[in-house]
Amino acid sequence: MFKWSKEWQASAENDALIVGLWKKQSFEGLSNALDEALAGGLSTLKENQQLPTKEGEWTSFFSLGHVNTSEIYVVYLGDGKEFDVHELREAAGKLGLALKGKKVRSVGIFLDSFTGDEVDLSEAAFTWGEAIAMTTYEKLDYKEKKNETRKSLQEVHFYAEEGAESLTSDAGSGYTYGKGTNAARRLVNIPGNMMTPTDLAHEASELAATYNFELDILERADMERLGMGALLGVAEGSDQPPKMIVLRYQGKKTWEDVTALVGKGLTFDSGGYSLKPGANMHEMKGDMGGSAAVLGAMAIIGEEKPAANVLAVIPSSENLINGSAMKPGDVLRSLSGKTIEVRNTDAEGRLILADGITYAKQLGAERIIDVATLTGACVVALGHETTGAVSNNDALMADVSVASEKTGEPVWRFPTGKAYEKLVRSSDVADLNNAPGRPAGSITAGLFLAAFAEDTPWVHLDIAGTSWLNKSTNLGPAGATGVMARTLARYACGLEK
Repeated sequence: MFKWSKEWQASAENDALIVGLWKKQSFEGLSNALDEALAGGLSTLKENQQLPTKEGEWTSFFSLGHVNTSEIYVVYLGDGKEFDVHELREAAGKLGLALKGKKVRSVGIFLDSFTGDEVDLSEAAFTWGEAIAMTTYEKLDYKEKKNETRKSLQEVHFYAEEGAESLTSDAGSGYTYGKGTNAARRLVNIPGNMMTPTDLAHEASELAATYNFELDILERADMERLGMGALLGVAEGSDQPPKMIVLRYQGKKTWEDVTALVGKGLTFDSGGYSLKPGANMHEMKGDMGGSAAVLGAMAIIGEEKPAANVLAVIPSSENLINGSAMKPGDVLRSLSGKTIEVRNTDAEGRLILADGITYAKQLGAERIIDVATLTGACVVALGHETTGAVSNNDALMADVSVASEKTGEPVWRFPTGKAYEKLVRSSDVADLNNAPGRPAGSITAGLFLAAFAEDTPWVHLDIAGTSWLNKSTNLGPAGATGVMARTLARYACGLEK
């Protein structure tokens, strides 16, 4: 899909050419060559203030036969002082959506016109690949289809004076990261009746077959034998059987130094007897966003093949109501042996994750990152812009934060301490209370999980606010965002360095 060349005029015809425009007055390098080929057309448009002047905005015009392309897109990048990969990702996403709308099949990008003090050619290629992939995503619907042939971007030609063939590899890697995000989006957007724990397990098995991961799926009988009482307690209210899904990627000779990615796989959440309000309950098909992020990350890892050992653990169930469903006041015995008083059946995600985290430790995990749409309190605290975090290890938290900064998926760490821990242990009949109350709800939920991580380095990522958006962005449509798939993969792939 991606190609590189210095000779943009001699290359195959593109449907469009894209060039970056800076505040400085003169064009340089290949951009100057394009300006000359257009008989000074770019300079004339700029002097007459016919080109965009707002950062990230673009305009297009027809080449009228001056060059071997039909249309030219010019993107304004500002003065370069704050231009980084995140600014480029947004600008590239905006262009990607425009190209998608016009059904462009082949595009040429003057890559060196998008580099600056904070963005080199390799990073520019990676970011363009990432953005192009993310903007190609379309939500699947179940409406009657028309017999229309879909046209999509097939070829991207990068032009740069000082480039190398490695730029195509960089772009391909970025494209892989974008596709991993799309894979997570797809899973979350599927209706709950089509994405049961069994369906989620099937998705994992497809991934295992594609990338030769080792796969293990525990059934109800296995969970009963092992004593996964927390997961089983949540699953009691549903006719759908629960699953404990495990994938292993071994990038080292021996199975050691293992990182576990634990994703909440609650495929539909009614709240149980602590019933959620009916308004917007349909969005609770997205309560498996953590598991989707983990599977999206594993797809990236399968393509990138880092020298790391990664374990994916996904406890999966539904949280519904029947005559056997868990009730407020019930006491569950978890896989770890710790008992839990269920004060609120809608605080079920932490219950299934408790057994997921414990099982990851039993399988040899030396560090754990869990991802979950866990608390409405996180949405109140951080809105839809930032993922909340709780951790017991500063070094691991710092590494995860670096990965999140690279992907533009910001994370903010909540404070913790003994006063909060006491709230989690406030039950008079069990070791832990699954819902101590609304104050500091994201913190106490995280610390509930910390009781199962114990001394194992661990980071909890609460994506309740960031996994779903009700409006589109430059990088995708409204609905599932696929957040944290790229961050998890960035962290895992960074382990080889």
